[in-house]
Amino acid sequence: MKLFLKYLWTNRRTVLMLVVCAVIFCVVFWLYHIPFDTVLYAFVLSAVICGIAAVVRFSRWKQRYLQRARMMQAPPLVQDPLPEPDHPAEAQYQEMLQNLRGLYTEQVNRAEQERTDSSDYFTQWVHQIKTPVSVMRMMLQSEDTDEHRALQTELFRIEQYAEMALAYTRLDSSTRDLVIRETPLDPVIRAAIRKYAPLFIRKKIRLVYDGTDAAALMDEKWVRFILEQLLSNAVKYTDSGAVTVTVSGQAIRIADTGKGIAPEDLPRIFEKGYTGKLGRADQQATGIGLYLCKKAADRLNIRLTAESEYGKGSAFTLYLNADTQTFE
Repeated sequence: MKLFLKYLWTNRRTVLMLVVCAVIFCVVFWLYHIPFDTVLYAFVLSAVICGIAAVVRFSRWKQRYLQRARMMQAPPLVQDPLPEPDHPAEAQYQEMLQNLRGLYTEQVNRAEQERTDSSDYFTQWVHQIKTPVSVMRMMLQSEDTDEHRALQTELFRIEQYAEMALAYTRLDSSTRDLVIRETPLDPVIRAAIRKYAPLFIRKKIRLVYDGTDAAALMDEKWVRFILEQLLSNAVKYTDSGAVTVTVSGQAIRIADTGKGIAPEDLPRIFEKGYTGKLGRADQQATGIGLYLCKKAADRLNIRLTAESEYGKGSAFTLYLNADTQTFE
């Protein structure tokens, strides 16, 4: 019924013209005193013919309307044929749509190629920069001094930023090298801890981790990336105390005794570029690390949550099984 009413509204001018013509004929027949039976016969005959024509036209209109509705629900690049045009104006509109579709496809392909080229460039850049970084690290390790240890810390940060740039590009790419398989959690956690061990030692922060026998269905590389970013934030904003890594089932929690997150900042910490109160105090904060963590977690269907008490510390929990609701 709704479609029929929409059809009548679409053809309202034609319907109005038919009504006006019917009124004119009735007035003329009345003025010339034509018998009512004759008028009724002509009216019924005309109504039957117009009704049959209306049913046929409505059937064709409904078929074309539903076809266009299906096309609107389909992906934009699906090359479904358009309905046959009823008149030259519609044919022109369809030709314009085909031209726009061709331009859209060309732009999408060009953008995808640019993203691929950018990802390839960053991958090559990260691999190339590792060579001079390794050489500088070897040179700094030749002598154990406070100055050299400080330079090694800054060199480590350069590596971290390079890896973040590479991860940023890969996460935005439509082709991601995901390898989902059952993986033991302990080696992944220990690898992330070993990477940041020098920073914990330098800042004299205690790290607590008792190990685990748990395993989970996950992508090892990206889960390790998330853990490394969370450990990086933990050691960065903790001046004293400890960072504790706890595993419960298929959930990993990283808690610290650092500066914590302001209550007004907590709902927005995963937004791109948002640094919050602590970030504005620390001029070097970029607001990208937690954004990448959340984006990677979403790609892997992993739930990432944050809890914090300002001035007392924060806790981030990675639920490798998204159906898990609480950390025990």
